[in-house]
Amino acid sequence: MNEADIERLLAKFDQSSLQELKIDGDGVNVYFSKQNTPAPQAAADSEASAAATPQSDSQAVAPYQLKAPMVGLVYMSPSPDKPAYKEIGDHVKKGETICAIEAMKLINEVRSPVSGIIKKRLFSDGEMVEYEQPLFEIEED
Repeated sequence: MNEADIERLLAKFDQSSLQELKIDGDGVNVYFSKQNTPAPQAAADSEASAAATPQSDSQAVAPYQLKAPMVGLVYMSPSPDKPAYKEIGDHVKKGETICAIEAMKLINEVRSPVSGIIKKRLFSDGEMVEYEQPLFEIEED
């Protein structure tokens, strides 16, 4: 796929009612989105300004949302006969496995990027999840 092909594809995507388009394969990775999500740099700037602003005890801190790193089936335990990696109310350490996602017959462990208490699970065990779909809310330490 050359630059002209991508430009034509982008023009057709802009005119369509699609919100997202992802093409992976044969050395080509293309992702278009019309969703209103901040650019990574803008998100980093807003996080930096939020960190610089002192918060009073009366202000509630929004929990961290752990999002799916890929599309696939999400599982709470390594196998049906084993206990769950983590449950609601459990403490999780940064880098600790919190769930697993099966994609293309491969099991991928999802590790927590933060330490804290798991406050909410936003999926059902065995459910198909999308890329960037929120999976857990974690109250950071």
